[in-house]
Amino acid sequence: MKLCPCGSGRAYTECCGPYITGAQKAPTAEALMRSRYSAYAEHEINYILNTCTSSGERDIDEKQTRDWSEKSEWLGLEIHSVIKGGPGDDEGTVEFTASYMTNGLKDRHHERARFTKTNGEWLYSDGDIIPETIVRQGPKVGRNEPCPCGSGKKYKHCCGRGA
Repeated sequence: MKLCPCGSGRAYTECCGPYITGAQKAPTAEALMRSRYSAYAEHEINYILNTCTSSGERDIDEKQTRDWSEKSEWLGLEIHSVIKGGPGDDEGTVEFTASYMTNGLKDRHHERARFTKTNGEWLYSDGDIIPETIVRQGPKVGRNEPCPCGSGKKYKHCCGRGA
């Protein structure tokens, strides 16, 4: 059994799969958010494009989205908060973080996404990227100090070149 990438712990075919194939419509904004994450992980870019409002669809570069999906290893989805977005609502907001790795580097996409229900179907409207502060783990290495990689060179002539 293949688990759903959205992190629900359920089988993909019983979780986001039916939404992505079009067999069912996502009943809530959160379900749509989870299925859109799963669509990125499964490289189902048409689903990403088809679950946007017409204004949101114009903002998506299909090639860039496909490249991001296919060149990334999707590591997990964390839902931080859900405001409205239930079956009886017409709008909702989901704050989430999608973790992924591209070219060997881990990254996180933190967004507060807005969804609207149009003709009984939940669609992604737009969202705000939430910047994350990076906290240095160790002390800053000075330019003229030995490089921490152990090469014996000054930092500015080794790993600090171009920094």
